[in-house]
Amino acid sequence: MSLSKAYKASAAKIDRNSLYVPAEAIKLAKETTTTKFDATVEVAMRLGVDPRKADQMVRGVVNLPHGTGKTARVIVFAAGEKAAEAQAAGADVVGTDELVARIQEGWLEFDAAIATPDQMAKIGRIARILGPRGLMPNPKTGTVTMDVTKAVTEIKGGKITFRVDKHSNLHLIIGKASFSTEQLIDNYAAVLDEVLRSKPSAAKGKYLKKVTVATTMGPGIPVDPNVTRNFHEVPAEA
Repeated sequence: MSLSKAYKASAAKIDRNSLYVPAEAIKLAKETTTTKFDATVEVAMRLGVDPRKADQMVRGVVNLPHGTGKTARVIVFAAGEKAAEAQAAGADVVGTDELVARIQEGWLEFDAAIATPDQMAKIGRIARILGPRGLMPNPKTGTVTMDVTKAVTEIKGGKITFRVDKHSNLHLIIGKASFSTEQLIDNYAAVLDEVLRSKPSAAKGKYLKKVTVATTMGPGIPVDPNVTRNFHEVPAEA
């Protein structure tokens, strides 16, 4: 079966006029994956915020109970003793000026960046490269820190950061299609809890407008945004 036919067959299983509870949506996402490889499961959320306003920016971090299914590639901007600590903790690349220069030349093969506070002035030279990609170290997400060991360990262990884009959307990975439904639900619950906790006080009206779950190249499954607890429950059929 061709990919387009496989996609259409999977999409046919989804009722576009329904909103699924999280457990149903995640189960469907696993059933409708169309790739031969272990697809990533992602949640997309449309928020009722205006990210152009500083007091409505939504960003945060969340530790996924079961990780993302892949080991993040982490770079650390640090020197001396802190550089040695970062390397010992498992950082993929550690450096200072030479690492900044490498990124200026176009290298971006990493998932997260950590920095000690003394390196931030240097990193300012690549802020326009890292910022739009959500890779800029930030004290609010724990990626500007002297405790580089903890930061590297947490990110390698499944800690992810999120930031609303200019269209008021969030995109977060919650695992792989090979994860059990229960593991994916646990990760979804952790993500949703943190997103709700991060609601700006200046945001008015409905905050969580739309939620969709999908696997890589799979159809999007609409999730009921009003279900914010008892995620493992599936409604009985009429």
